[in-house]
Amino acid sequence: MGGTDVTDGWDWRRPGGTPVPGDPARGPGRPAPGGPPQGAGGENSPWWSDALADPWRDPYAPAAVVVPAPAPTDPGSEPEPVVDPDAPHRPGIRQVVLISLITALLAGSLGSALTYALLRGGGSVPTLGAQAGQAPALAQRKPDSLAGVAEKVLPSVVTVRVASLGGTSEGSGFVVSADGHIITNDHVVADGPGKATVIFNDGSTAPGTVVGQDPESDIAVIKVAKSGLKPVEFGDSDALAVGDPVLAVGSPLSLANTVTAGIVSALDRTMQAGEPGGPTRYYAAIQTDAAVNHGNSGGPLVDGAGRVVGVNSTIKSLVADGQEAGNIGLAFAIPINQAKRVTEDIIGTGKARRTVIGAQVGGTAVAPGAGVRLNAVEPAGPAAAAGLKTGDVVLRLDGHPLTEPIDLVALVRKYAPGSVVTVEYRRGSARQSTSVTLAADAK
Repeated sequence: MGGTDVTDGWDWRRPGGTPVPGDPARGPGRPAPGGPPQGAGGENSPWWSDALADPWRDPYAPAAVVVPAPAPTDPGSEPEPVVDPDAPHRPGIRQVVLISLITALLAGSLGSALTYALLRGGGSVPTLGAQAGQAPALAQRKPDSLAGVAEKVLPSVVTVRVASLGGTSEGSGFVVSADGHIITNDHVVADGPGKATVIFNDGSTAPGTVVGQDPESDIAVIKVAKSGLKPVEFGDSDALAVGDPVLAVGSPLSLANTVTAGIVSALDRTMQAGEPGGPTRYYAAIQTDAAVNHGNSGGPLVDGAGRVVGVNSTIKSLVADGQEAGNIGLAFAIPINQAKRVTEDIIGTGKARRTVIGAQVGGTAVAPGAGVRLNAVEPAGPAAAAGLKTGDVVLRLDGHPLTEPIDLVALVRKYAPGSVVTVEYRRGSARQSTSVTLAADAK
């Protein structure tokens, strides 16, 4: 009473507006209007939650607003967290691999482009080769080219295998008739039982039977039962010239369908061949430098048109007896004119006729290049009919000079019975000439 209004127990002069002790209106334990009771969440706060709405509040007094914490909620009902798309985050392993791969590809492409640009720009690698033009004639494989000839002949060439007690003999051969006749060498089938296995160009095989053989000419004929055979085309061995191109076809060293090329290096090369204890073979052979080895025996020697002109038969070698010989560029073939005649005899009669002159020669030469001496002349033989006598020295036979006794025998074997040949001879000191009609041996 007296000057201080204590009606509500509030002292407006107290900073912060703290309640006056003993205030009957707002003593301890009495809640402020609209606020929580003190001691129940508002006892430590100078103001209650709606203090800003108190009409009695000093607007210039400091105030603190206490907002109650939100009630706890069920963890299962919490909202899904929101991620800021602009916030930085760690990339996944797939992204790392993808980025690395793209980077490597870009780097490789860039490196290749730089390398190409440097090479092109630097000019260190020139353009290789001239501008392609028309292929040369040989590369066009015309029918008369070596490749064309080989393609023509190969389907007619075969491999011949003969099994015997001493092992297996292998050589070559070629088809000469559509009904299955095949020419090969006598020495290929000589040790066999008369049977052979024939292997064709396409790899097919057929059993063969030896129709007949002539040891002295080294020709044998085999027959197979097989359809679709392609016979070879025959040439004329008498029309050959030194230097003509030839191909040798066969199975050297068991390498089937082998073709080698060369030239005719000599003609009428007289030779005597044969194994110890076996027959002696005489050749007036075609000499060639086409590579011929073991296994080529019996295969064809063909000219530039693909026609067979010879039967490959033997080779020269530098090795000692008993050692295996190899090609040194000297091979010899039986002239096809002779081989064809012998083959026709074998097919027709089972044996070949042997051409003879009706005289015997000495074992040694008279002198180098001086001819061969007749040691005996058969009274009713071709030589006697032509006027030749024992002791005459034959210098030339049909223009071929004779230097060794085997020359006369080999050259006579080349001709067919009934052929007429010119013989130049010396009797004493006189040189004479006569014509001799060759005959077939009586055997």
